[in-house]
Amino acid sequence: MAITDVPAFTHLTDADIETLGAELDAIRQDIEDSRGASDARYIRRAIAGQRALEITGRLLLAGSSKRAFWWAGASTLGVAKIIENMEISHNVMHGQWDWMNDPEIHSSTWEWDTTGASKHWRFTHNFMHHKYTNILGMDDDVGYGVIRVTRDARWKPMNLGNLFYNTLLAVLFEWGIGLQHLELGKIFKGRDDRKATMARVKEFGVKAGHQVAKDYVVWPALTSLSPGATYKSTMKANIVANIIRNIWTNAIIFCGHFPDGAEKFTKTDMVGESRGQWYLRQMLGSANISGGRVLDFMSGNLSYQIEHHLFPDLPSNRYREISIKVRALCDKYDLPYTTGPFLVQYGKSWRTIAKLSLPDKFLTDTRDNAPETRSERMFDELEGFGVTDPATGKRRGLKTAIATVRGWRQGKIAA
Repeated sequence: MAITDVPAFTHLTDADIETLGAELDAIRQDIEDSRGASDARYIRRAIAGQRALEITGRLLLAGSSKRAFWWAGASTLGVAKIIENMEISHNVMHGQWDWMNDPEIHSSTWEWDTTGASKHWRFTHNFMHHKYTNILGMDDDVGYGVIRVTRDARWKPMNLGNLFYNTLLAVLFEWGIGLQHLELGKIFKGRDDRKATMARVKEFGVKAGHQVAKDYVVWPALTSLSPGATYKSTMKANIVANIIRNIWTNAIIFCGHFPDGAEKFTKTDMVGESRGQWYLRQMLGSANISGGRVLDFMSGNLSYQIEHHLFPDLPSNRYREISIKVRALCDKYDLPYTTGPFLVQYGKSWRTIAKLSLPDKFLTDTRDNAPETRSERMFDELEGFGVTDPATGKRRGLKTAIATVRGWRQGKIAA
């Protein structure tokens, strides 16, 4: 099953967890106290650069009748849409730049370049996902309602289509995110508040309609005025640009939530949860991507997903320096700091999705000790943890415990 007792799983006492929380609060305070002109300059330059890149893509598409210009324009526009979606809109709507008191760059006024309404996303993502991260039955981002990503979800015949559903979700990701707030499952089961549902449907319809008109009617019509382009060539390029953005966004988000080591939790974990326990759950339920500054920027700095989940409203350009301090805390408390190269993390996510398309009887791991689904019960036979090793002076905590149990299993397999 998913984790039902976080302290037992992590081998930390309540006092340990509260001390950890205080240390993370101190990191937050340091960043808040040091925000200033350089941070404001960063986001303004990012916005200006993104807009220049989008204009470049649009101008290239003015010659889209030629294959070279078509590909150059579509790919440039796709990159511009990634930056707008990931590093700018996602982070602005988290309130990361609200401290600037700039009405243009504020979470309450920003509307992003996608089919979903910003106000819907701020609820499903900022509130539901970040507050109830990876809690089964509370966080709809665990599988997005269509993909089985944990053994805690009972297998159904429809799960045989896991790989197909994920491919479709990746290609149409902006639509999946836009529709998420409508809670289609409740509508089909007749469990929704019909009046509230119709209000959300109308808001989504207006935003999606404007987006479709802009991408597939207005821009193609304007570009077709150029002798080097046609309406059809530009429309196709806009479709490809959106698909590029959708697939990349989906990949980054899946790397942060579904590779090995991104833990799942039951509703019992949120009962009476303290701030320190909330911090700990964010650390356990997220995964990073190791890479350079280009990957950081193109991922909206979600290559530091752990740090983002700890401090979702701190400026994204500060996550790299925050990560050094967070990793040091993980070493101090012997907690895993889940990270890996992009292709490795993405590959693990797809492996889990493929594996869990099958019934449990075809799977070898248990529901308490699988790469994607672990619980405190995997440590039932483990003793002498949650203490400082007198021989080394280091804590024997979760990271060492996982390695120990894994070593037992490997020894059994070798035998």
